[in-house]
Amino acid sequence: MIKSSYSVVGVMSGTSLDGVDFCWVNFSKNKKWDFKILATETEPYLPEMKVRLESAITFGSNQLENLNQDYTEYIGQRIYNFIQRHQIKNLDAVCSHGHTIFHQPEQGLTLQVGNLPKIANYVQQTVVCDFRVQDVAMGGQGAPLVPVGDKLLFPQHDFCLNLGGFANISFQHNKQRIAFDICPVNIILNHYVQALGSSFDKDGKYAAQGTLHQPLLEALNALNFYQNPPPKSLGLEWVQKEIYPLAERFSTTTESLLRTFVEHSAIQIAAVLKHNNLRHGLFTGGGVFNSFLMFRIADLLDHKIPMAESSLIHYKEALIFAFLGVLRLRDEVNCLQSVTGANQDHSSGKIYFCSIK
Repeated sequence: MIKSSYSVVGVMSGTSLDGVDFCWVNFSKNKKWDFKILATETEPYLPEMKVRLESAITFGSNQLENLNQDYTEYIGQRIYNFIQRHQIKNLDAVCSHGHTIFHQPEQGLTLQVGNLPKIANYVQQTVVCDFRVQDVAMGGQGAPLVPVGDKLLFPQHDFCLNLGGFANISFQHNKQRIAFDICPVNIILNHYVQALGSSFDKDGKYAAQGTLHQPLLEALNALNFYQNPPPKSLGLEWVQKEIYPLAERFSTTTESLLRTFVEHSAIQIAAVLKHNNLRHGLFTGGGVFNSFLMFRIADLLDHKIPMAESSLIHYKEALIFAFLGVLRLRDEVNCLQSVTGANQDHSSGKIYFCSIK
């Protein structure tokens, strides 16, 4: 579907489970790609669905199938409602990531629920989704997928760094796009702050009150993942296997845990930026609003970090998955071999058409 302009809705659910992000955007191409964000929203999860998604990594095959069916309907209805609320007409497609349940590329496995064909009927639009499976089948990590969007939509930045459930980065090196997950961020902080009665650590205030636990910090920084070269990616399974048992070896307060994990994230992020001589970048994701985390990163880098506009901070991933869908409709590359380690560049994502109106 080769056109000069596309109206699409991007839909993203991240590992931190803070809600479903919607981004209605118009993309246009005249020599280079441009975009205009038209409307955005984040819809928090209903408590019962959030609990199911949090627990799904332990589900058997029948439970997973039921969840996939239910979540496809759940997210499909909410996409439809977003379109109706904003009176969006003449959409080219809805481009939806789904929600990652498990991600084990070394085993050739990845599962994002909410990507069943019937989603197109719930939404009553053409849907592009399930972007990761093909890359894993081609020997890739299936992640990160955002870097092709970074390359084509934000070429003015030396790097793009997202602070979501995990910190991930992409940048140009020797005429290739390099990208990888750096470390866990919100997936850890949101987990531990629940003991203090909060769903997230606003401004990092609890972490700022904590005492740095040096033995835990040293153990975290010594994890093998940080010595591995890219391509590499992280998932909930790694956190459950490596992080939680490690933290349980040390007796300390919740505030101290949060302080130590903030420092760990800041150290790993600053180390990657310094090692690759990267200075002028675009920081996005919910972690940008953790002012204590941003202070620690800036302090380690010894320079200020400029704030991006709010819509980009909140919705860049939804924006880029919308763009990945457009590239798929055009049958153009949206997965980069240099990023994921697949056996070649390719155009990934399943296209489903609405059969009822």
